[in-house]
Amino acid sequence: FQKFKSAGEEKNFVFLSKKIEPSLLLETAPLSDGLKKELAWNKFSDPTFTESYCWPPVAWGCDVVAISHQGNDPLLYIPPVLTLLQLKSDYQALPNMSGVSLILCPGWKKAQLVFDLLKTYCRRLHPMLIILGQNKEAASQVELRGCEVVVTTSYNLLRLLEHSTGILCRLCHLVLDEIEVLLSDTTEQVFTILDCYKKAIALAQGYLPHQIIAVGTRWNKHITPLIKEFMKDPHIVITVIEEAALFGNVQQVVQPCMNSNRTAELLKILDFTQRDLQKVLVFTDSVTEVEMIHKALKNNSVVSLKKHKESKCNASCVLERWRKMHSSGTPAVLVLTDDCLQSLGIRDATCVIHFSFPSLGVFGQRLQSMSDNFCTGVKDSAVDQEHTKGKSVILLTENSSCHAPEILHYLKHAEAEIPEEFYDLTAKVLESEEKEKSSRPLCASLKTFGICRNRTECPDRHQINLSIDMAQNITEEMIETPERVTILPLLVVNATNYFGRIIKKEKDQYTVLAKQMNDYFKVPEHRISVNTMEKSVLYGLHEGANCHRVQVVETPAKDEENISKVTIKYIDEGRTSQVNSDQLLHLPVKFQSLPPQAVEIVVCRVKPIDNEVEWNPKVTDHINHKIKGKLHHAKVVHTLGRTVWVDPMVGVTNLPTMKIWINEYNIRTEILSTGLGTDNPEHVGEIQKLCRQIAVLDHAQSLEHLNTEEDTTSPEEVSSPQDTLIQENSAESCNSSMFLDVFFLDDVVQAKEAEDFTVHQQKRCHPQIKWLQDKMTVTLKVQILRAADSKCEFSREKVVFSAYSEGKLYVADLELYQSVIAEKSTCVIKDTEAMILLVKEKQGTWCKLLKNKNLHVSLDFEHWEESEDERPFTVG
Repeated sequence: FQKFKSAGEEKNFVFLSKKIEPSLLLETAPLSDGLKKELAWNKFSDPTFTESYCWPPVAWGCDVVAISHQGNDPLLYIPPVLTLLQLKSDYQALPNMSGVSLILCPGWKKAQLVFDLLKTYCRRLHPMLIILGQNKEAASQVELRGCEVVVTTSYNLLRLLEHSTGILCRLCHLVLDEIEVLLSDTTEQVFTILDCYKKAIALAQGYLPHQIIAVGTRWNKHITPLIKEFMKDPHIVITVIEEAALFGNVQQVVQPCMNSNRTAELLKILDFTQRDLQKVLVFTDSVTEVEMIHKALKNNSVVSLKKHKESKCNASCVLERWRKMHSSGTPAVLVLTDDCLQSLGIRDATCVIHFSFPSLGVFGQRLQSMSDNFCTGVKDSAVDQEHTKGKSVILLTENSSCHAPEILHYLKHAEAEIPEEFYDLTAKVLESEEKEKSSRPLCASLKTFGICRNRTECPDRHQINLSIDMAQNITEEMIETPERVTILPLLVVNATNYFGRIIKKEKDQYTVLAKQMNDYFKVPEHRISVNTMEKSVLYGLHEGANCHRVQVVETPAKDEENISKVTIKYIDEGRTSQVNSDQLLHLPVKFQSLPPQAVEIVVCRVKPIDNEVEWNPKVTDHINHKIKGKLHHAKVVHTLGRTVWVDPMVGVTNLPTMKIWINEYNIRTEILSTGLGTDNPEHVGEIQKLCRQIAVLDHAQSLEHLNTEEDTTSPEEVSSPQDTLIQENSAESCNSSMFLDVFFLDDVVQAKEAEDFTVHQQKRCHPQIKWLQDKMTVTLKVQILRAADSKCEFSREKVVFSAYSEGKLYVADLELYQSVIAEKSTCVIKDTEAMILLVKEKQGTWCKLLKNKNLHVSLDFEHWEESEDERPFTVG
């Protein structure tokens, strides 16, 4: 391989499988003149260090694998690929150049970025972005005529190939963008595509160039079969030292020990390495430890050298003595601090021992001292013992927590053997890091989809913080009947996340307030501008014919002009905006008493297809156009602070003359119909799991409060044992009042019956049930995972279902509105639900299922149109 250091102050590293002369200047780069002018016009300077090595082999038409910190930048390959496409003589075997290059991206967002860059840097070519979704007819409508570059994702290309494999027969340049993501998240799909491409090449007639380019930020074990089976002697360019060490087959060893026992452990390791006459570097981060280690080695008859910034011997002297030790047949051991490595310039060490635990950056610098011993051939596994020349030993102690997560991530990536102590230490670090995020907002992905795919890098919080999440709760008046609320979406964040208001059926308070404010600010004398603005204070804002209550989020710097832009939040709508400071008006106190009306709304049980982490703008735009500013009915399944999760949410139209509401569409169904959304059955369960922390935290805070106040609290103020019992129940039962699962008792129920009810609820949970009907039968879908010991008892006017799931007893005792034939009714247990079929005694439509209201029972809105019940949102 070839190593290179730039002439500038920053020293760069490159690992090459074959020699490449870098193109350091744009004017001498192997690009077309027109493209150079286009790049210069867009203020593109000279190639970066990695680009200087990637552009030449790509422009030569060679297969290339490039791993770099810049590996997610499409400009690593776009300029040389566009240059190749302008050499039309290479494609004479084709009737036209449609579809001769294909860029495969890990998701729609990256594909969009690549597509935009292609349009920016080459206006002569015609790129096409293909995002199909799951609607099969969409693939048949794709026409590649006149399109030289196709940009898409693995899943979308496979959908296209199902319709026609012809696109691969003319494909000359295949680019795998962010290869580590493609081969981690869509391994099977990528290799299916590669197999199809390989077969297409074998059947191709006439001469055509064929090239595969793979770029990324990390090496991946699946790159090895990619190179061996589908590439022709590729140029491998790696500019990340630790990734080069992984490709170079450096063996990684983790040795757990107590911090006080590190020296003894080091002596054991050196005793083993000295048998093989190795060149050993022992790294630490302090002068004191270098002296301590050197003395300990000397006392144990281990010949060693030392180097740190206070050493009298200079770098060249130490280096000369170290090399002489090895050439004379003596094991060469050098103990040094990290800041001495660059001056020594050692590259031929065979073993590195990390006496002090490094950060990933320092870890890579230490591994660079073995770079002359990195293997250059492609191996069958991450650590092929036959080709291992370098060894890295990490001493893991109880004090190694600081950088444990990033080193563990690398070692897993390297397929190293990892002791259990490393996982335990990392778990504690991640828990501590999560606590440090306590002031951050709750993760949007967690709320919207029930999961965050990358918690370690996500800047937001993934646990409940009562002081933030419960600071402003939705008032009970806003949600009078959780089984049906009226929602007005005013701001669409994405396809399933909105801000808006919950509208009361009777005399909506905000409607009254808005009219009063409009009337008040119509009078010019009432429009008093604000001179001094403060954060969190409420002001009035007059926009057109409407007045709004707003809150200042960011104030301008004090040295700016009196009239400046300020960021405000509309507290009754949820949106933010920038306005001139002189537009803000004094808001009378009488208009401030009503709590903020904006709530966050999340539609449950639907997510983007293809494991995407964000909604495609096509879906969001479609939903925005359909729902914004229109009334909807929804069932609230959970609340947290001012966030409500709803399932379902249905667009409705009121027919006042007939006194009925008509359902126009179900938002979840509407999203699924676009082909860009899919079912997300775990969503509600994950939100429920998250919100269970509230009862635990609340109970813990209550106990803490009692402990600190017990000396000053009167006996009457202390919670009774019964109150404590109810608090404990809230932590264990799945019927927390947080979830709006309120139990309605008859007004005449005596205190003893109420107490029995509370104890009874402690012992069992009520499953969620959805029902639908036809003229002959009623179907109940009992939502319960992996039911065990299930029983279902039928009688003429009653059905009782019970089962255990995940250690809890679920019971549904349902008194039916009308009679059924017990002996003909059945119950079938499935993996995620129990299906109960009730045969009606008399044919016809039931106006409701149960005699008494039960908030755990609701209509199956997914099959609403199939039901003949004409009254929307009728519940059990």
